[in-house]
Amino acid sequence: MSRRQGKVAFVPARYGDRIVGGAEIVLRHMAFGLQKRGWDVEILTTTALDHHTWKNETEPGVTVEDGMPVRRFTVDGDALPERGALEHRILTGDPLTISEQQRWMNSGMRAPDLYHYILDSSDEYRAFVFTPYPFWVTFACSQIVPHKSVLWTCLHDEPYAYLELFQPVFTGSAGLLFQSDPEQDLAERITSKLAPHKVVGCGVEVPASYDPEGFRERYGIEGRFLLYAGRREGAKGWDELLEILADIDARGQFPFTLVTMGGGEVRPPAGFEGKVIDVGFLDDDERDNAFAAADAYIQPSRFEAFSRTIMEAWLAGTPVIANGGSDVVKWHCERSGAGLTYDDALELEEALRFVAEAPEEAAALAVSGREYVLSHYQWETVLDAVEAQIEAWTGVDA
Repeated sequence: MSRRQGKVAFVPARYGDRIVGGAEIVLRHMAFGLQKRGWDVEILTTTALDHHTWKNETEPGVTVEDGMPVRRFTVDGDALPERGALEHRILTGDPLTISEQQRWMNSGMRAPDLYHYILDSSDEYRAFVFTPYPFWVTFACSQIVPHKSVLWTCLHDEPYAYLELFQPVFTGSAGLLFQSDPEQDLAERITSKLAPHKVVGCGVEVPASYDPEGFRERYGIEGRFLLYAGRREGAKGWDELLEILADIDARGQFPFTLVTMGGGEVRPPAGFEGKVIDVGFLDDDERDNAFAAADAYIQPSRFEAFSRTIMEAWLAGTPVIANGGSDVVKWHCERSGAGLTYDDALELEEALRFVAEAPEEAAALAVSGREYVLSHYQWETVLDAVEAQIEAWTGVDA
């Protein structure tokens, strides 16, 4: 039986019910889940909502949002000119000194008021749960009281993960929560002296019902379509996906429309505009309907720590086509036997042809996917594990 003593602060850099970002969405659900179980939970975050601009869009101070106490702090300063050059060097594999890495981190968004609040008030909290690892809020604030800092790391194989800068975070925190075996394997490759850690999975909500036909009617969607959900940006494989699909379409081999929901600019290539429908940001129920209405869900990102959208598609009975360059996505597909993976444009075209020509066989894949999600990633199981680790790694007198 959990004692559930002491206040737990969840500390995402952005927070709100309209945030597009897997880490932030999961942390929000986790906070509400623990609150429902009897924990004293609070959100510490910034007044920013957009992770590109970090513009202060909400008011600082304490509010109660849907029953959750939220304490917001302003973001200080725009990115300095040298940040872009340093980031380019990181992404192209040019080694940075530790001093340059620190300048890179501190030349972007910062939230000094949040930092000083934790510094001054840490005795009021049992634990601080941070996500994701690369943001200044996680990097700087988790090191104030490392013995109380738990990281929902959202780690994936990208140049940032290998920076020496993050070694104190990965080795000195109270504990690291991983969503999958491949994420844990990656962390163990990055450092041999990991902080206490545990694979706890990731909770996914199970809708009571779906309305696929209603979704099609509300958005005027006719015929067969692929779905993409999430951030429309290069780092998520969006631009590359558009280029490949536009090329396939130009050869008359693309019998679908591409429907996309989420944040960011769509930017379809010239000549492909008529095959892309942007439905923008959708609430949870309508998102579920979109997944159920699609002929297939496509996940083009190589940089995933879990990929909740794949789980949402499988729950809705929709087959998945995913970039095999992501170790965790490939692991999910192989472990479930429920997904089609591709490593290049030719293999993506072959997967699309399979969905187009053998829809019943493609849909059958999703049946195994739904069973996989229900067996491994229901919230109650994940919350049990998260509670156990918070209690194991932190204490009310810590």
